[in-house]
Amino acid sequence: MEIPVRIVLVEPTHPGNIGATARAMKTMGLSDLALVAPKHFPSEEATARASGADDVLGNAAVTATLPEAIGDCGYVIGASARLRGSKWPVIDPRSCAESIWRRLADNRVALVMGPEHSGLNNQDLGRCQEIVHIPTNPEFGSLNLAMAVQVLCYELRMCRLGSSVAAEETRAAPLASAEELEGFHEHLERVLAAAGFLHPVHQKQLRLKLRRLFHRARPDRNEINILRGIVAALDPAAGHTEGRGPA
Repeated sequence: MEIPVRIVLVEPTHPGNIGATARAMKTMGLSDLALVAPKHFPSEEATARASGADDVLGNAAVTATLPEAIGDCGYVIGASARLRGSKWPVIDPRSCAESIWRRLADNRVALVMGPEHSGLNNQDLGRCQEIVHIPTNPEFGSLNLAMAVQVLCYELRMCRLGSSVAAEETRAAPLASAEELEGFHEHLERVLAAAGFLHPVHQKQLRLKLRRLFHRARPDRNEINILRGIVAALDPAAGHTEGRGPA
C-alpha cells in the first residue's frame, strides 16, 4: 500500500538521520522524500542507515528552500517538539493522520520536519496549515528525527488500514497550493505595507497572525484567486481607474 504523502526534512545536519528517515518511510509505504538544504547529501552514511531503502534516497528531491519543496502541496503540516507561545493550531499524530487522509483525494500533502538542533522556525511554521506534536514523556522528550518520522508514518498507515476516515466535504476546487498561498501572502503584505498598516516594529508577529488566519480558512484555488483580485483592487500603487470593477 503506497501512501502518497511527502516527508520534508528542513536542513538536516546528520546524513544518518536522512538514511534512517528513508528506512522509516519505506517500512510504512511512503516514498516521497524531499530534503531542504541538507548539510551532507549524498552520503555513504545515509545509504548505510537506509538499510535497503536506496530507492527512496535515490529519488529524494533536494531543494534550496522550503517553499520549493512544498510549492505544489495544498495541505502542509509542520512537526514541532516545542509548543511555542504563539497559538498555532496543534494536533496529535493520530488526528494528523485522519486529517491528511481526508484531504489526500484532491490535494498533495507534505509533513515538514525541522533541523535536528532547533526544529522549525517561526517563518517555516508560518507556511504550515497545522502543527503536529508528538506527546512524549514531559521529563524526557528527546525524540530522534527519524523516530519522529516513524511515529507519524505509522499513524498514517494504521489510519488507512482502519479505513474509518470520512472524506472531506467535496469542494469546487482543490485547496490552494503552498506556492499559491505564499504568493497571496506576499502580495497582501506588500499592499498592507504600502498602505501603512504593517509597521516595522510589529510586522513580524502580525504577518504570522495573518498567515494563521488564512490557513485556518483553508481557501481553495478559486477562493485564493478572488482574494488576490481583492488585494490587487485595493493596491494603492496599482493606479486603478475610478469606478472600475472586476471583469
